[in-house]
Amino acid sequence: MSNYKEEWLYTISAKRKFIDFNFKEIWRYRDLLFLFVKRDIVTLYKQTILGPLWYLIQPLFTSVIFTLIFNKLGQIETGDNVPNFLFNLAGITAWNYFKDCLTNTSNTFTKNQNIFGKVYFPRVILPMSITVSNLLKFGIQLLIFIGFFAYYKMSGYGVSINNYILLFPVYVVIMGMLGLGLGMIFSSLTTKYRDLSVLLNFAVQLLMYVSAVPYPMSEAKAKFPAVIAKIVEYNPVTQIVEGFRYMLLSVGDFKLSLFFYTLSISIIVFLVGLIIFNRTEKSFIDTV
Repeated sequence: MSNYKEEWLYTISAKRKFIDFNFKEIWRYRDLLFLFVKRDIVTLYKQTILGPLWYLIQPLFTSVIFTLIFNKLGQIETGDNVPNFLFNLAGITAWNYFKDCLTNTSNTFTKNQNIFGKVYFPRVILPMSITVSNLLKFGIQLLIFIGFFAYYKMSGYGVSINNYILLFPVYVVIMGMLGLGLGMIFSSLTTKYRDLSVLLNFAVQLLMYVSAVPYPMSEAKAKFPAVIAKIVEYNPVTQIVEGFRYMLLSVGDFKLSLFFYTLSISIIVFLVGLIIFNRTEKSFIDTV
């Protein structure tokens, strides 16, 4: 009688370590990740009239409204030789990518419960694919910003990029990790507490106003109470928006200590979100 013992390639079990990032399995399913990215890009605006033009309309209209309300009516200064519209467009471009990563991944379990109940794959593949596919929208909006930047530059405004532009890819990764991490945490919590999805939509609107999107950090320090100004300053999203503007417009105040602070917070939030998400995927089908 043969003593040969068959080795299984994969073992799917409800048992899991308390801390399990599952990076090896995610890498094994990388082809599926790219298929989901392709699906998201192709189908997102497939049945809309304007299609990808919505990528252009939303940041432009928002920048115009911010310019009229905060800069013209509210008399908020954006720096010497920096057009108010361009200042707002830079902040909105960074904010939109973070916001889309957060809101679009926050309902992963409830939105995909049918497919999750039929076939196995690492569930984190879906929120990751959303974060990657959102890079297309971010890239289009960044091209819009570059177009207006060139226009204002040729018109004689003193806008300029600086050497910190080398950190641009790092800032994109920070935005994606922070939005994805928070989205995975909310997605895991909403399997039991559905009200959180409503709360998130409301919270994201408020978060924009404490993230220095429609105003520079210098204005917050000058006009806000000291406690509120500190909250705004140490909000990681504020540092992302401020850093984005500093790289592209040379306006604002960049501190390397706050950059590493934001990077550390983003990594921690992403890893915590991944742990919670991986633990929730084993039992969510019973509560969703």
